[in-house]
Amino acid sequence: MPDIFDEVQEDLRAERARGLLKRFGMLLVAAAVLVVAGVGAWEAWQQYRGKIALRESTAFLDAQRIADGAPAGRAAALPAFERIAADSGPGYRNLARLRAAAIKADTGDLAGAGALWNAVSADSAADPLLRDLANLQWSLRQIDAGDPTEVSARLQPLTTAGTPWRALAQEAQAMLAIRLGKTDTARDTLKSLAADATAPDGVRGRAGGLLQRLGG
Repeated sequence: MPDIFDEVQEDLRAERARGLLKRFGMLLVAAAVLVVAGVGAWEAWQQYRGKIALRESTAFLDAQRIADGAPAGRAAALPAFERIAADSGPGYRNLARLRAAAIKADTGDLAGAGALWNAVSADSAADPLLRDLANLQWSLRQIDAGDPTEVSARLQPLTTAGTPWRALAQEAQAMLAIRLGKTDTARDTLKSLAADATAPDGVRGRAGGLLQRLGG
């Protein structure tokens, strides 16, 4: 008797399965098709992104080679960096902006350089490291004649412990203090930098030299 009941249960399960397949078979097939299509679309998108990244990196390296070439190469590379900044994603867009800003600053176009640094610092899609670098570069070019309040405001967040530009930002703060006649403030900052084992050797050396000039 148990065997008969088992057979009946098996028949019922098979009948139930056939019924479910009849009711939902098309949905299952459609779901499978969607999964396959989704995987294919994802792979195609990844390949497309890879091609875009390769194109952007190649263009940036080509522009970099021009800038590193003959003395006139930096200015000649400017249009290439500007094209990359206009046509690329956030990564190479902001790297190209920073390179173009450096070229403009070195050739005397401080207004143009400042506009590019501001564009990077205001780009929410940019890497925070690049945004901070843009603020630092802008501040360094404004120490001698820029608005002290704005320069100080841009430098302050960069001096937080653990930030990669901390030592350079502190050095810039000391230079700004010297400009404003705040010699004691500058001396304290330079003493701290000169004794900071985590600061780059160049920064520590310059801090020591400035301290000597200030009588520190």
